[in-house]
Amino acid sequence: MSYTSMMQYLPYCLQKVSFILPSTPKPLILKRTIILYGLSLAALVTLLRFFEYRLFVRDLALEAYVGLVAMLFTVLGVWVGLRLTRKKAPVQPNVQFDEKILSRLNISKREQDVLHLIAQGFSNQEIADKLFVSVNTVKTHSSNLFQKLDVSRRTQAVQRAKELGIIR
Repeated sequence: MSYTSMMQYLPYCLQKVSFILPSTPKPLILKRTIILYGLSLAALVTLLRFFEYRLFVRDLALEAYVGLVAMLFTVLGVWVGLRLTRKKAPVQPNVQFDEKILSRLNISKREQDVLHLIAQGFSNQEIADKLFVSVNTVKTHSSNLFQKLDVSRRTQAVQRAKELGIIR
């Protein structure tokens, strides 16, 4: 494949990659990365062709070239795989409680823990995993919180806690 035919094929590849990875936040960076990879691979192929004609045509067998290209793509695949599957650290808000209001509303320590995790956006299952209790226990604590805060939803509980000054 010549360089000009590779450059003609590039917009098609970019379109396919953007279809496969629709959640990529910065398509410009993705396009730039693909272009850089394409150019670097084209330079590598050119370099290999140069050495093939100049020095290694008699010394190295076809298996060495295949092994070199396989090693290159293995390293490239591992690097891209690690880069695409890297988990971002979630940003957790700093939640502080006013102890006077908690005692006035008779909110227990465990309900306070559940309210803290609800304010951070965790699901019931995630809260149960973090507190080492069952999901039903989390639901019971949430229900008690909803009654004490006079709300019916998790978002309302967080909003009401902020209004009352429980959460700062």
